[in-house]
Amino acid sequence: MDFDAKFGNCPIYYTISKIEGKWKWVILYKLYKCKVMRYNRLWDDLQPIAHRTLSKQLKELEADGLVHREQYNEVPPKVEYSLTKDGETLTPILDMMSQWGERHINPRPEVSND
Repeated sequence: MDFDAKFGNCPIYYTISKIEGKWKWVILYKLYKCKVMRYNRLWDDLQPIAHRTLSKQLKELEADGLVHREQYNEVPPKVEYSLTKDGETLTPILDMMSQWGERHINPRPEVSND
C-alpha cells in the first residue's frame, strides 16, 4: 500500500502537506505578526532565503488558500501579501509554536543533585 493510500485521509498528513517546507511556517508567522507585507520587506526579513524559494513558497501558500496576494497597478508594481481567513485559522498554532520555541531555544542547564 502506498503512503497516500494509507494516510490520504489523515488530518495531520493533510495539514503537513499544505504547510511543509523550511520557510512556509516562517512566512505565515511574519504575515500573522505584520498583517500585510510587501514582497521585498518579507524577503529582507527572511534572509538568507533565495528570491526563487520565497516566490515559490508564496505561490504555493496562495494556491492553497492560506495567503492573499494583492497587486496594485502602479509603477513600480506594488504587491502585498496577507493571510486569508483560512490562513488566519493557523494563528493559534503559530502562537503555540512561538511560545514553545521561546521556552526551548535557550534551555537552562540541568542542575545535578550530586
